Amino acid sequence: MLLALSTCWNSHRYRDGRELVAEALALGFDHVEISHGTKISLLPGLIQAFDARQIRVTSLHNFCPPPVEVTMDAPDAYEFTSHRAFERERALSLSRQTIEMAARFQAPRVVLHLGSVPMRRFTDKLEALVHRGEIYGRAYTDLKLKFVEQREKVSAFYLERARAALRELLPLAQEHRVALGVETRSHYEQVPNEREMVVLMEEFKDCPWIGAWHDFGHVQRKANLGLLDHAQHLQAIAPRLLGCHVHDVEWPAKDHRVPLTTGGVNFDQLLPLLPPDIPLVWELSPSQRRSAVLGARKAWKQRYGY
Repeated sequence: MLLALSTCWNSHRYRDGRELVAEALALGFDHVEISHGTKISLLPGLIQAFDARQIRVTSLHNFCPPPVEVTMDAPDAYEFTSHRAFERERALSLSRQTIEMAARFQAPRVVLHLGSVPMRRFTDKLEALVHRGEIYGRAYTDLKLKFVEQREKVSAFYLERARAALRELLPLAQEHRVALGVETRSHYEQVPNEREMVVLMEEFKDCPWIGAWHDFGHVQRKANLGLLDHAQHLQAIAPRLLGCHVHDVEWPAKDHRVPLTTGGVNFDQLLPLLPPDIPLVWELSPSQRRSAVLGARKAWKQRYGY
């Protein structure tokens, strides 16, 4: 296993990508993932650090570079599942740029968000009920069942749009030898859900350029809602994993916390389920303190040996 640090944690603090790299190295990370929120102005310094062999890049997170017309960090600004043809085509165009940028960094993976099912936002309501301790109440159970039923009725159409996008991107990914990692998402409205992820991975089982990307925090949030069993899902997709996003969860839904700090994710149980030699990318909120990251990095090495 190797650890990497996502630039989503510290890219907002720097104007020069070389300074960002210097901080990652000081914290004990010699690999980074270049995330979707990384400003274009940081890329020249990141390229210089890569060319000087100061840092290696495990992956890029779509969209990178970000769309120039969107002024905030918005990886879901354009979705493959959108009703608007322009948005679907823009998502494809930006994804192609990301694949080409990954090739420039000799990064063998791009992490993708596939989209969502357009429907009422039930996940936030469920999380609010769980936060109030009502997970075993009738209102919670009824709402969860209604949510799952409504999503299942319309999900096939949007899954097909996501599948079509993967097929569209596949020739370029193969040309540049960059694998596409389909990320597990935090909200049940998003595509794919865990059942759909298993379906997609089975469909592309003979394709080395499409795989799964497991996000520990996202899946734990849904496990906290009683929508799935975290370990069971991880076992199901483990053979197709290209990598993972690693972060902890403060009950029930505050994710992107520093690993080993909240106890929300049972890493002792889950890490042994992973295949060897995939990158584990610490994807942390910019709010997380440097001292906490440094301490957790040392604790992780003591606990897991890498």
